[in-house]
Amino acid sequence: STDRGACCTNFLCTQKGILLFAEIILCLVILTLYSASPSGYISLSLIELILAIIFFIIYTCDLHTKIQFIHWPWTDFLRSLIAAIIYLITSIILLVERGYRSRIVAGILGLIATALFGYDASITCPMRQ
Repeated sequence: STDRGACCTNFLCTQKGILLFAEIILCLVILTLYSASPSGYISLSLIELILAIIFFIIYTCDLHTKIQFIHWPWTDFLRSLIAAIIYLITSIILLVERGYRSRIVAGILGLIATALFGYDASITCPMRQ
Protein backbone atom coordinates (compact mmCIF):
# COMPACT_ATOMS: atom_id res chain seq x y z
CA SER A 1 0.00 0.00 0.00
CA THR A 2 1.27 3.46 -0.85
CA ASP A 3 1.35 6.29 1.60
CA ARG A 4 -0.82 9.23 0.41
CA GLY A 5 1.56 11.76 2.02
CA ALA A 6 4.51 10.34 0.10
CA CYS A 7 2.47 10.53 -3.12
CA CYS A 8 1.77 14.21 -2.55
CA THR A 9 5.40 14.88 -1.69
CA ASN A 10 6.57 12.97 -4.76
CA PHE A 11 4.40 15.07 -7.10
CA LEU A 12 5.56 18.31 -5.50
CA CYS A 13 9.15 17.27 -6.28
CA THR A 14 8.42 16.79 -10.00
CA GLN A 15 8.93 19.48 -12.61
CA LYS A 16 5.16 19.75 -13.13
CA GLY A 17 4.54 19.98 -9.37
CA ILE A 18 7.08 22.76 -8.97
CA LEU A 19 5.63 24.63 -11.96
CA LEU A 20 2.06 24.42 -10.68
CA PHE A 21 3.14 25.49 -7.19
CA ALA A 22 5.05 28.45 -8.67
CA GLU A 23 2.00 29.38 -10.78
CA ILE A 24 -0.21 29.33 -7.67
CA ILE A 25 2.18 31.56 -5.70
CA LEU A 26 2.68 33.98 -8.61
CA CYS A 27 -1.07 34.24 -9.26
CA LEU A 28 -1.65 34.90 -5.57
CA VAL A 29 0.96 37.69 -5.50
CA ILE A 30 -0.41 39.25 -8.70
CA LEU A 31 -3.95 38.99 -7.32
CA THR A 32 -2.82 40.85 -4.20
CA LEU A 33 -1.20 43.58 -6.30
CA TYR A 34 -4.30 43.92 -8.49
CA SER A 35 -6.48 44.29 -5.41
CA ALA A 36 -4.22 47.09 -4.10
CA SER A 37 -5.01 49.27 -7.11
CA PRO A 38 -8.21 50.16 -8.92
CA SER A 39 -8.11 47.54 -11.63
CA GLY A 40 -10.54 45.34 -13.47
CA TYR A 41 -7.99 42.56 -13.85
CA ILE A 42 -8.61 40.85 -10.51
CA SER A 43 -10.84 38.21 -12.08
CA LEU A 44 -8.08 37.12 -14.49
CA SER A 45 -5.64 36.30 -11.73
CA LEU A 46 -8.35 34.78 -9.56
CA ILE A 47 -9.51 32.42 -12.34
CA GLU A 48 -5.93 31.38 -13.15
CA LEU A 49 -5.23 30.85 -9.44
CA ILE A 50 -8.30 28.64 -9.06
CA LEU A 51 -7.46 26.63 -12.21
CA ALA A 52 -3.85 26.12 -11.08
CA ILE A 53 -5.05 24.93 -7.67
CA ILE A 54 -7.56 22.55 -9.30
CA PHE A 55 -4.89 21.05 -11.56
CA PHE A 56 -2.47 20.84 -8.65
CA ILE A 57 -5.04 18.84 -6.67
CA ILE A 58 -5.90 16.66 -9.69
CA TYR A 59 -2.25 15.75 -10.28
CA THR A 60 -1.39 15.43 -6.58
CA CYS A 61 -4.27 13.04 -5.92
CA ASP A 62 -3.59 11.19 -9.17
CA LEU A 63 -7.11 11.92 -10.39
CA HIS A 64 -5.91 12.44 -13.97
CA THR A 65 -5.42 8.67 -14.22
CA LYS A 66 -8.81 7.90 -12.67
CA ILE A 67 -10.96 10.35 -14.64
CA GLN A 68 -10.59 8.99 -18.17
CA PHE A 69 -13.23 10.97 -20.09
CA ILE A 70 -11.12 14.18 -20.00
CA HIS A 71 -7.95 14.37 -22.08
CA TRP A 72 -5.74 15.90 -19.38
CA PRO A 73 -2.65 16.76 -21.46
CA TRP A 74 -4.70 18.87 -23.91
CA THR A 75 -6.76 20.43 -21.12
CA ASP A 76 -3.65 21.38 -19.16
CA PHE A 77 -1.90 22.61 -22.32
CA LEU A 78 -4.82 24.88 -23.25
CA ARG A 79 -5.07 26.18 -19.66
CA SER A 80 -1.40 27.14 -19.67
CA LEU A 81 -1.41 28.57 -23.18
CA ILE A 82 -4.51 30.72 -22.63
CA ALA A 83 -3.14 31.94 -19.28
CA ALA A 84 0.16 32.92 -20.94
CA ILE A 85 -1.61 34.86 -23.69
CA ILE A 86 -3.99 36.63 -21.29
CA TYR A 87 -1.19 37.54 -18.86
CA LEU A 88 0.90 38.89 -21.75
CA ILE A 89 -1.90 41.13 -23.02
CA THR A 90 -2.85 42.30 -19.53
CA SER A 91 0.77 43.01 -18.56
CA ILE A 92 1.38 45.07 -21.68
CA ILE A 93 -1.77 47.10 -20.98
CA LEU A 94 -0.75 47.66 -17.34
CA LEU A 95 2.78 48.72 -18.26
CA VAL A 96 1.62 51.09 -21.00
CA GLU A 97 -1.02 52.72 -18.77
CA ARG A 98 1.41 53.17 -15.89
CA GLY A 99 -0.13 54.81 -12.82
CA TYR A 100 -0.01 53.02 -9.48
CA ARG A 101 3.22 51.26 -8.50
CA SER A 102 1.31 48.12 -7.65
CA ARG A 103 0.01 47.99 -11.23
CA ILE A 104 3.52 48.38 -12.65
CA VAL A 105 4.84 45.61 -10.38
CA ALA A 106 1.82 43.47 -11.31
CA GLY A 107 2.60 44.11 -14.99
CA ILE A 108 6.21 43.00 -14.54
CA LEU A 109 5.15 39.93 -12.56
CA GLY A 110 2.55 39.28 -15.24
CA LEU A 111 5.35 39.09 -17.81
CA ILE A 112 7.11 36.58 -15.56
CA ALA A 113 3.81 34.67 -15.29
CA THR A 114 3.59 34.75 -19.11
CA ALA A 115 6.98 33.07 -19.32
CA LEU A 116 6.09 30.55 -16.60
CA PHE A 117 2.74 29.59 -18.13
CA GLY A 118 4.31 29.55 -21.60
CA TYR A 119 7.02 27.18 -20.42
CA ASP A 120 4.38 25.02 -18.74
CA ALA A 121 2.42 24.90 -22.02
CA SER A 122 5.56 23.98 -23.98
CA ILE A 123 6.45 21.03 -21.75
CA THR A 124 2.81 19.93 -21.50
CA CYS A 125 2.08 20.07 -25.24
CA PRO A 126 0.63 16.66 -26.20
CA MET A 127 2.16 16.88 -29.68
CA ARG A 128 5.66 16.78 -28.17
CA GLN A 129 4.96 13.49 -26.40
